[in-house]
Amino acid sequence: DVRQAHAGRPGRGFRARSHHRRHRQDQAPVAPDPGRPCGGQAVAGHEPGELQGQVRALRVAARRAPWRRHERGGAAGSDATHRLTPAEETQLLEAAIQSPTSFNIQNWRFVVVTDSVLRKEIRAVSWDQAQVEEASVLIVLTADLHAWKKQPERYWENAPKPVQDYLVPAIGQYYDGKDQVQRDEAMRSCGMAAMTLMLAAKEMGYDTCPMDGFDFDAVAKLLNLPEDHTPVMFVVVGKAAKEAQPRGGQLKMDEVVVYNKF
Repeated sequence: DVRQAHAGRPGRGFRARSHHRRHRQDQAPVAPDPGRPCGGQAVAGHEPGELQGQVRALRVAARRAPWRRHERGGAAGSDATHRLTPAEETQLLEAAIQSPTSFNIQNWRFVVVTDSVLRKEIRAVSWDQAQVEEASVLIVLTADLHAWKKQPERYWENAPKPVQDYLVPAIGQYYDGKDQVQRDEAMRSCGMAAMTLMLAAKEMGYDTCPMDGFDFDAVAKLLNLPEDHTPVMFVVVGKAAKEAQPRGGQLKMDEVVVYNKF
């Protein structure tokens, strides 16, 4: 049992690249809790018409996007001369932090790497992939594994008091003493945030590459990540220097979509 095997290990133990991949490929899915509140706040403040327009725009972006393949050698080169403006970077990150998280714990931490020397060092532990250094923006998505217990009242401070009284204690009940659940939540949160970044970037006219081809422990050390944080993945953003290579193969819909039961 993967969860039993890693119970009680500290956060940094989850950073090893081989360990990360073993969990991703072999870990049994955690059954959803039908009574668990999502806590996502992604649509707050939007009028229905405005939201529908944004959803349509994202769908169009997804159809048009020449997504960079999530494997070594699959990404097209980046235009190393182009840079996003500060306003564009802010727009991109503001979209990302609207991504939903369970219990609204907002456990992602976006490390925007602007230092050229640091980017070169990260490239050296990322299979020497050029886009790590040359893309307009390098965002390392990391997660605070213990966000759930750090002033959790903040996550519901704008909710009615009865909602606060119910949900704030429920956060601790759900995560306390459950290292695997905390890590699973980090992967889910950062995965959704990465997709938000990619769709938002495409709508802004940029290209992206999601990446996990790097030494997780080395990157954690280079970024001086706290012990209770873990790196999850990179998203690089910029202007593609050439078209992305075609997808190597596409499984049929009836092989990957299951209705009701296997």
